[in-house]
Amino acid sequence: MQNEVYDVAVRESTPLTAAQIKAQVNLIQEVMQAVMKKDVHYGVIPGTPKPTLYKPGSEKILSTFRIGVKPVIEDLSTADEVRYRVSAEGFDQQTGALLGAGIGECSSSEEKYKWRRPVCDEEFNEAPEDRKRNVWKRGQSGNYQQKQIRTNPADVANTILKMAKKRAQIDMTLTVTAASDVFDQDLEDMPEELRQAAAEQKPPIAEPQKKSGNGEQKQGPAAAETVTVYVKNIFQKPGEKNGKKYVKYTVVDGADNSYGTFSDTIAGEAKKAKESGAKVKIGYNNGQYGKDIVTLEINVPEEGQ
Repeated sequence: MQNEVYDVAVRESTPLTAAQIKAQVNLIQEVMQAVMKKDVHYGVIPGTPKPTLYKPGSEKILSTFRIGVKPVIEDLSTADEVRYRVSAEGFDQQTGALLGAGIGECSSSEEKYKWRRPVCDEEFNEAPEDRKRNVWKRGQSGNYQQKQIRTNPADVANTILKMAKKRAQIDMTLTVTAASDVFDQDLEDMPEELRQAAAEQKPPIAEPQKKSGNGEQKQGPAAAETVTVYVKNIFQKPGEKNGKKYVKYTVVDGADNSYGTFSDTIAGEAKKAKESGAKVKIGYNNGQYGKDIVTLEINVPEEGQ
């Protein structure tokens, strides 16, 4: 099947049939399940609909379709900034035919490359005023200030070049093999603020709506209070009422407060947050037996926390 799909993907000049396109996507999914490992070849960022493809994962896909990569580097650096734009050209390793290209760019002016922590307070105090700053960070114990000084662009030049090349290669992989149906690109490289915004675009998980006697959906109660917390533990207790079995879940936060839900979906999201270390925003009402979860939304964890 692999050789057949390879021919479909890179050798035929005639339009692909629907079956051939489906076979190509299926092969990528098979490679993902059989060969790729989570957090090595791809990752899952809370709030995003698809896995994010990493460079090792793109190499597996390119190897599957026997596609080579030729990087074309454009140096856009200035005296105070290292900046590269790379065009990654994908070619058929057997015929040498150009199949497509991807574009990637990286700069030392990006937030995570532009600033670093000082070695000591003396280094911070001796740095010129335009080369140091205090910024607010958010941690598990609350907000705090952090001292930072400017990074010497030359110290990160090689990292910047490799990152631009990686971004271009992943872009080319997704474009040439039509793997965008399966993966997102470069979300792990997004600034924390943009990753947070992406996560917040995902609607919160709400309790399933109940049906009225005439079959119409009834709106559940609105949350009276909300809290943003870390998930410390999740417990479940099965039960039965009027011949119907149920499971009651209890979500425990870092301060040992408990929140209850009968929703498998909400419990599943809470488990994901616990495993990833992400915060959750819980909307709840105070019921007869404690806090009842109405909505639950996963927040993206802070970088470096």
